Amino acid sequence: MKADSPLYGSSLMEYSHIEQWIDFSTTEVDANIGKWLYPRLGFYPYVAVIEDTFITALKRALGALDTHLASNTYLVGHSVILADIVMACNLYHGFTRIMTKSFTSEFPHVERYFWTMVNQPNMKKVMGDVKQAESVPPVQKKAAAPKEQKPKDAKKEAKKNEAKKEAQKPEPVEKAEEEEEAPKPKPKNALDLLPPSKMILDEWKKLYSNTKTNFREVAIKGFWDMYDPEGYSLWFCDFKYNEENTVSFVTMNKVGGFLLRMDLCRKYAFGKMLVIGSEPPFKVKGLWLFRGPKIPKFVMEEVYDMALYDWAKVDLSDAAQKERVSAMIEDLEPFEGEALLDAKCFK
Repeated sequence: MKADSPLYGSSLMEYSHIEQWIDFSTTEVDANIGKWLYPRLGFYPYVAVIEDTFITALKRALGALDTHLASNTYLVGHSVILADIVMACNLYHGFTRIMTKSFTSEFPHVERYFWTMVNQPNMKKVMGDVKQAESVPPVQKKAAAPKEQKPKDAKKEAKKNEAKKEAQKPEPVEKAEEEEEAPKPKPKNALDLLPPSKMILDEWKKLYSNTKTNFREVAIKGFWDMYDPEGYSLWFCDFKYNEENTVSFVTMNKVGGFLLRMDLCRKYAFGKMLVIGSEPPFKVKGLWLFRGPKIPKFVMEEVYDMALYDWAKVDLSDAAQKERVSAMIEDLEPFEGEALLDAKCFK
């Protein structure tokens, strides 16, 4: 922790990158490994559909990490720094408890990096010999508590046996009603019960992702051709506390965390978040497309970041607002007279 420690890099820029990778390791890697592993160990309720969501998020994070490590031995610079120690520790439980070889083989550069790190002398002193998990741990089921065995009364038992022999009555019809009911199907999301929409969200996301040239003529035109104001709604959002956005990478990480927590509505939403300005304080503005006429209730309740923004429904009868939607989707720069520091897409 000394000021001249090489673990913090050799410049302020390297220090900022170290902080960035520590945040990424914590929110993208460690969090998703834990949410996959801990329910299987019985620490949290296990839900298969939710598990799939976290596995997908983890693969997305490891894919990004793998791309970076394809041309870098370590996360920042050419030697071990604090972010590498944090990342290796956060990957440790994944590799040793749940991420089998068949899972990690998709990310060869992450594999090389992890084994390089855990075999560093100082890491090995703490971790010892590290072995990769051979199988995904089964879901732990809580065993029913054994019933307390009370000493039997011989006379009472004899009377019970006599009664059984004297009257062998057929099972009452009502018993069928006492049997356990079949598990009820999982209730659908309220958004799945809305009338069908002519806009297919996945088709728009594919068009957005695959358009590399003539974006305004192809993607933006395609968006307005697809858009269904009866089935979807558009919303502007503005961060309420822009005066706090004095450090660029902290502001960008703040937006990244927001998008991570929005993962629960990926099936029903598309979003663009812009960090605006060439010097602090930076402004954060966004555009969101949601299924239905309102912002989904479960998003407002479960994503705490929503309360940090002012939300306004787009009025498409206003040509200026419609053009602003197009500009935000396109990452048009300058945006409202200012430079774009960063643009993130939720799709």
